[in-house]
Amino acid sequence: MPSRSPLLDERALGRTLVRMATEIVERGRGTDDLVLVGIQRRGVELADRLKRLIDQAEGSNVPTGKLDITLYRDDLQTIGPRPVVGETRLPNLDGRTVVIVDDVLYTGRTVRAALDECADFGRPRRILLCVLVDRGGRELPIQADITGLTVGTRPGDRVDVFVSELDGRDAVELART
Repeated sequence: MPSRSPLLDERALGRTLVRMATEIVERGRGTDDLVLVGIQRRGVELADRLKRLIDQAEGSNVPTGKLDITLYRDDLQTIGPRPVVGETRLPNLDGRTVVIVDDVLYTGRTVRAALDECADFGRPRRILLCVLVDRGGRELPIQADITGLTVGTRPGDRVDVFVSELDGRDAVELART
């Protein structure tokens, strides 16, 4: 049975998202050409929350989108003959600063797939990576531009992100084996 340790509770998660929203605006040099794109599942909910925080603070209406990277995975053959594919919905990306939002950055393979998919839908001027938790363990040379929390993990560990929209609560926990 894995042991569970809280990393962020509801209030800490809220504070972290406020800081990340501010950093997105700073790194994006404002909101005029900004687009937030969440990676399915929890990256979409996090992107929506970041959008609300940015719009409230800046008086803007930042476009958002969502990516399902299933068909862009490099291990698609191991998923099975009929992978479940979710919705990809993107605004115009051409010439924009696109912020890809995900919950946990680990090996970098999900982000690589997201970059490939974005390239099929347009040519952004710039792409930034925003992750709630960076747990280390990269297999590809990918790093986040904006990080909420960095935590050291071992290969058997898991970082679980819970969002109220899907899970009924907001929290981040480390599950150690």
